[in-house]
Amino acid sequence: MSSPPAYPGIRVSGCWTLGAEGSNAESLDRLLPPVGAGRSPRKRTTSQCKSEPPLLRTSKRTIYTAGRPPWYNEHGTQSKEAFAIGLGGGSASGKTTVARMIIEALDVPWVVLLSMDSFYKVLTRQQQEQAAHNNFNFDHPDAFDFDLIISTLKKLKQGKSVKVPIYDFTTHSRKKDWKTLYGANVIIFEGIMAFADKTLLELLDMKIFVDTDSDIRLVRRLRRDISERGRDIEGVIKQYNKFVKPAFDQYIQPTMRVADIVVPRGSGNTVAIDLIVQHVHSQLEERELSVRAALASAHQCHPLPRTLSVLKSTPQVRGMHTIIRDRETSRDEFIFYSKRLMRLLIEHALSFLPFQDCVVQTPQGQDYAGKCYAGKQITGVSILRAGETMEPALRAVCKDVRIGTILIQTNQQTGEPELHYLRLPKDISDDHVILMDCTVSTGAAAMMAVRVLLDHDVPEDKIFLLSLLMAEMGVHSVAYAFPRVRIITTAVDKRVNDLFRIIPGIGNFGDRYFGTDAVPDGSDDEEGGSTG
Repeated sequence: MSSPPAYPGIRVSGCWTLGAEGSNAESLDRLLPPVGAGRSPRKRTTSQCKSEPPLLRTSKRTIYTAGRPPWYNEHGTQSKEAFAIGLGGGSASGKTTVARMIIEALDVPWVVLLSMDSFYKVLTRQQQEQAAHNNFNFDHPDAFDFDLIISTLKKLKQGKSVKVPIYDFTTHSRKKDWKTLYGANVIIFEGIMAFADKTLLELLDMKIFVDTDSDIRLVRRLRRDISERGRDIEGVIKQYNKFVKPAFDQYIQPTMRVADIVVPRGSGNTVAIDLIVQHVHSQLEERELSVRAALASAHQCHPLPRTLSVLKSTPQVRGMHTIIRDRETSRDEFIFYSKRLMRLLIEHALSFLPFQDCVVQTPQGQDYAGKCYAGKQITGVSILRAGETMEPALRAVCKDVRIGTILIQTNQQTGEPELHYLRLPKDISDDHVILMDCTVSTGAAAMMAVRVLLDHDVPEDKIFLLSLLMAEMGVHSVAYAFPRVRIITTAVDKRVNDLFRIIPGIGNFGDRYFGTDAVPDGSDDEEGGSTG
């Protein structure tokens, strides 16, 4: 068992009981206000729809689970795993409420709340009939798919995306659609059997047992199952006496001994929650990264990599660069010549896709030995906002191309890139991906976008980074971290100044293209939605 944190409290059975003071003589009426009184019923943690917005609503405010800072170092590899908290306890003990209170008090923007309820096994027809008559034991370890839970939690800790089943408690079955979750700074995993598997325990950095009086748990379960799951009171009580209570005594309560912390009275114990939050904050401070500063000093002064391809600087290309770099160029001309360059860039990039020999018959009935695309599909992913200006050129030359988007912005306080939003097509791991941004200076945003694609299982050698203008620093940063990513641009400038602006540069591409005012710090375009 891991050593308990240095929290003030009372040591009980090898774990720490926090804030145990107070009386259990409080009436159920006081502890459990009638449904509909004072606040709306608590929403379940499991997803009720195919796609959820990146936010978490609590009793006090809405937390947007976005703005994720770098989860990798300048080498493009993960520096430290996410901090995983396990929340165990009996059915209706208040685990989800405690989890939400921890998240709200943490005030950390990127958090994943994973519920064990999503991982019930698929029932056979016979088990379905038993469940319909309240004769199936959902409170036994065998009811859960621990293999899927463990693999899901491992991937989340590594920063990767996962697909989580959506469980329908009314029909006792998984829905066809699964929801997608992404790795985070903090992962909170809650469930009645959260501590019932040895391998699962090893993945948890902090184990909390929520200890709530059995009478309170029964009342909560009655209300929840009747109002949310359409059960009748007789069936709920039958199931509780036959399965829930015996399972708690046999499987759940004994796991209290492996917990680092025991929280009596659940969500009513604010002292315990405050102390837990302090410890998590100290752990997160140790995991902070400063990627952009590292990029500015790492792997520079080297020859440009072989993975870089620069569009041939013909008089035509040089002339278009002269126009779009000129500060006096009107917005209409800037857009026109930028689009021309984008079209040439994308045409050039397509030549690096895999092609294979094929033979077709001409209208004259003659064979023609030609070439055809050897991949499955092409997907374009734009780094918002400037990158989306390249989408029309891609659509013009790639029929039926799929499009995804990633929003990366600079945190004005830390100077680090942050991932705020992403929308990627299904099964993108099978595609060749054209990643688009108009300018790349340090490479911070480009690296984050590549890391996102890799976390969605896109092979590194199937990623093509396209940019109208890049700084040598950005080229080196991306190539060093991801040596198999193909980098394609129309020009490379040598310098980046102290403010990470490309010199001589092109200015703020997004502002010039969209006609918006310059951002306060006047930084180079990567900031129009990204940080380069």
